[in-house]
Amino acid sequence: MKWQKLFRAALDSILKNRMRSLLTMLGIIIGVGAVAILVSLGQSAQSAISGEIAGLGANLLIITPEQSDAGGVRGQTGNQNEITLADVDALRAQSTELGAVSPATYAPAQIVGGIGNWASQVAGVTPEYLAVRNWEVADGTFFTQDEVDSRAKVAVIGQTVADELFPGQRPIGAQIRVRNVPFRVIGLLEAQGGGLGGDDEDNVVLAPVTTVQNRLRGSDNVDVVWASTADPDRSDAAEREVKAIFRQLNGIRDEGEQVVEVQSQASIQETFDTVLGALTALLGAIAGISLVVGGIGIMNIMLVSVTERTREIGIRLAVGARGSDVLTQFLIEAVLLCLFGGLLGTALAFAFAAIASAVAPFEVSVGLEVVAIAVLFSAAIGVFFGFYPARKAARLDPIDALRYE
Repeated sequence: MKWQKLFRAALDSILKNRMRSLLTMLGIIIGVGAVAILVSLGQSAQSAISGEIAGLGANLLIITPEQSDAGGVRGQTGNQNEITLADVDALRAQSTELGAVSPATYAPAQIVGGIGNWASQVAGVTPEYLAVRNWEVADGTFFTQDEVDSRAKVAVIGQTVADELFPGQRPIGAQIRVRNVPFRVIGLLEAQGGGLGGDDEDNVVLAPVTTVQNRLRGSDNVDVVWASTADPDRSDAAEREVKAIFRQLNGIRDEGEQVVEVQSQASIQETFDTVLGALTALLGAIAGISLVVGGIGIMNIMLVSVTERTREIGIRLAVGARGSDVLTQFLIEAVLLCLFGGLLGTALAFAFAAIASAVAPFEVSVGLEVVAIAVLFSAAIGVFFGFYPARKAARLDPIDALRYE
């Protein structure tokens, strides 16, 4: 019963001075809102990037040529190691840890066909590419190993290329030209959506790797080897095996010298998680400073309130109230101000998330755990910064308080 009276008295005090209470809460509103918004942005970005990394493929290994130390200068032009199709064939034959393996060579080009032309990326790959990238053909077929061996001029196009060149039409059987080389469209890839780093994964033309090498690149080298591990839990072993095979192929005995760089899907995910987690924590900590500033504002206003209500406190003490009652009432008042501010700040964060989701490339959502932590933290700030004014009020001498003008 006593707690109910103290709570009602604190609430009445806040409601009697609505404008001042709102201004008092402003720091907490901004602080809680900033913490919730920044942490939610970080978590949403982390979730979106995790989805994009997962969309790269299944148990993926990305093998690229390592910079060579030949000539004593690392990274100098011409010092890049090379991977050829013969290396990829040897990798397939010798590896016991890998599943599907597909070399890839890329050639940006203007694609001519249908109703006009469109800038896209032509990727020369093998039939295993679909399995490695966990991709499917939505219409038509994918090219075969025989078509790779015969350097057939066939292509499978992404949804973006189809939409730009063949809007409202079925592109299967149509002809496109890439650098004046005609290709027959035999398949349409299923929509993949946005890729890592904001690239459009669907803006691609897939063709046999040998065709791209001979018709578009004039080089036998491949840019990257996409591979999947046979056992998802043995990506580290597969990575070591790939490096060992390439060292053997290049006659290198020193295990410290590498011919290729191998990145696993798990390591990419771990790197992004670490960076984004640290960035989110940093932004949250910076925003948390505004919460502390808001708490100092609460304390200042509470001190002013104690001074203004000195006679009221004196009367309460004179008629039998104890110092602990006065302390509790002021503490409740401070906590309520912070809680209301926290709730309004949370509402601000939800409003921001709705707006950001409409304009950002990924959905921004405010997690319930973020809301709970922000509101509880604001309540703790109310207790911390409200204690000093409350204690000052509780320790007032009733006689001096009644004489206060």
